[in-house]
Amino acid sequence: MQQSIYIVDAFTNHTFGGNPAAVCPLEKWLDDDIMQKIAMENNLSETAFFVKNGNRYDIRWFTPAAEVDLCGHATLASGYVFFNYIKKNASRINFYSKFSGELSVDKEGDHLGLNFPSHMPEPVDVPQQNILNAFPVKPTEVLMAKKNFLVFESEEIVRNIKPNFELLKDIQGDGVIITAKGNNVDFVSRYFVPQLGINEDPVTGSAHTHLIPFWSKRLNKTTMNALQVSARGGELYCEYLGERVKISGQAVLYSLGNIYLH
Repeated sequence: MQQSIYIVDAFTNHTFGGNPAAVCPLEKWLDDDIMQKIAMENNLSETAFFVKNGNRYDIRWFTPAAEVDLCGHATLASGYVFFNYIKKNASRINFYSKFSGELSVDKEGDHLGLNFPSHMPEPVDVPQQNILNAFPVKPTEVLMAKKNFLVFESEEIVRNIKPNFELLKDIQGDGVIITAKGNNVDFVSRYFVPQLGINEDPVTGSAHTHLIPFWSKRLNKTTMNALQVSARGGELYCEYLGERVKISGQAVLYSLGNIYLH
């Protein structure tokens, strides 16, 4: 069996920036075990698979270690593949995830806009000790939604901090977001999820479903510019829509080819 595969750098306008995702448009679903093995073979933070279902596309995402319930950069990459290689005259693709519901990607000039559910983090009364011990600098706030959420005093701390990944492997929740007010943008962040085989994710759309509502309330504004300050880095344009958020960015193709399943 031959299967097409695209690798797209998401949330960047140049190759080797942003977050690389593999995208496999399917005619019908492969066995879960095969999709997991493809993701492990790709060894990228996520591989997205999607299948047409009526007037929308069902989508799933796999890390090298497990299926996840939402992935922003791989959805952006899937939209890029759809608009450039499957339906070039389209301006929107509607996705559906059994975990995250209705999702969409809009083509807006040279940018792509994700419409995702919003998750407002709330203060944690008793933080997990492994999270606090994993960071050499104490956060100013500890919050939680689906993901753990730490606020630090400055962008410099977020950029330079070196967490203990072994301690983070044993925490509850979908990884750890760290964030601070930005020097030249509204906010900066990083995201760690070693329990899923990813010590640090370069640019994370799903983390911004938490970051956008938090910083919208904190900064009293609904449109914001953000940087995820990982080694690769990524730029995101954000809008708070209440129960939804809009996350926009660019994407570039790194490679396309075929997988051969024998």
